[in-house]
Amino acid sequence: MADSNKIGKYELTALIVGATIGSGIFGVNSDLANAAAPGPVILGWLIVGLGVWCLIAALNHLLLRYPKQDAGIFAYAGLSFGPLGEFISGWAYWLASWLGNLAFATIAMSALGTFWPVFQGGQNLPSILLAILLTIGFTVIVSYGVEATALLNLIGTLAKLIPLLIFTIITALAFHWSTFVNNFWGAAAQSSRPILAVADQVKNSIMVMMWLFMGVESASVMAHRAKRQRDAVVASFGGWLILLVVYLLISLLPYGVMTRAQLAGVTQPAMGTILSQLVGPWGAALISLGLLISVLVAWLSWTMLPAEAFLMMTKDQVLPRSFGRLNSHHAPTTALWVTAIVQCLFLCSLLFTTYAYRFAYTLGTAAGLIVYFFVGLAQIKDGWQQRAYGQLVIGILLTIFELLSMALAGWRQVMILSLSLLPVIYWQARRTRKLRLAKNEWLAMGLISILAVVSLVLILNGTIPIE
Repeated sequence: MADSNKIGKYELTALIVGATIGSGIFGVNSDLANAAAPGPVILGWLIVGLGVWCLIAALNHLLLRYPKQDAGIFAYAGLSFGPLGEFISGWAYWLASWLGNLAFATIAMSALGTFWPVFQGGQNLPSILLAILLTIGFTVIVSYGVEATALLNLIGTLAKLIPLLIFTIITALAFHWSTFVNNFWGAAAQSSRPILAVADQVKNSIMVMMWLFMGVESASVMAHRAKRQRDAVVASFGGWLILLVVYLLISLLPYGVMTRAQLAGVTQPAMGTILSQLVGPWGAALISLGLLISVLVAWLSWTMLPAEAFLMMTKDQVLPRSFGRLNSHHAPTTALWVTAIVQCLFLCSLLFTTYAYRFAYTLGTAAGLIVYFFVGLAQIKDGWQQRAYGQLVIGILLTIFELLSMALAGWRQVMILSLSLLPVIYWQARRTRKLRLAKNEWLAMGLISILAVVSLVLILNGTIPIE
């Protein structure tokens, strides 16, 4: 493919921002106010910002260290732990990618309900039918080439930043320093052990924040389609900086407009309620429109990314060849439509029960943490082998951050994830290529299967709830 048909750093940066800023930002004010006061929130953002920076730094280091390795975030698990490691990481990334689209679908339909009551609630028959049509529509768009999709994503990302910019300007103008610093450390002021009280608030705020950065690795996933690999490096750090600034402003400014108790009690989307109290009903309508645009752009981005995961895994021989079939526009047709069909099936289940949606959300978040954890381990191994101690420290910090995130998320999500790893697909991919499985691979596949059986038993007896 000619360089002119590839993706530049601006489109890659927009892809990161578009894929990462989804629905969560529009409700983060209430979620964070329930978790923490302004002081602990700032500390939480510093910790999460550093953790995500370590992820970006590790991905960029590995990208430049292995310039011929174009499978991105999943390939590093393969380089460090063999092809089965790449399969587990890549499959987890595929799951995290499309499962998040179920949340996008429900929230997008709820936002439409603001303008057309027939979609109110986001989980009735009209909503599900429209969500299925959008899923198919996005799949068709991406099937005409991800480079054209990236340009469309750039336009959409700029459009969805406008309501966020308006919200930031209005809350900044209404900001009162005295309101912001009042009870700055929250419960710590009344606690006999203030340091522990602040630590609890920081922990609770991190649980809210860490999901907002899912998607920040998009430039690494798409690096093989970049005009230059360094464009992916520049886009990664640029996207991280834009996201951190946006999240800091959006989450902190409202503490100077309303008290923490008032913010904690606002209805969702919290940003719309806050703006409507400042400027009137048009504020809520603007935020609902911004929410809709934001979700649709993120949905489009996350239609590309799971298909790219399958394509790269097929090239590295950890998936059957059929998953990597390309059409005339160089788009992975089979991967796109397999992902679309699975999403549509899950969407149909929302008509009868909320369990599928909650199960999917739980599984998706756990899967993302597994992928990032593998990156941390790969960075540690490479840094140690190369005696690059600065890179080794980055890998250690990233691994600790992901372990902390898993601990905060809970062990149940990791157990549930084992049900979906399906090592039989990896076995089939290797068998059809006449590639023998190593003893440690058989052992790992056996352990995953045992863990899956245990998880299924725990789900059936109610020990692991998926409601």
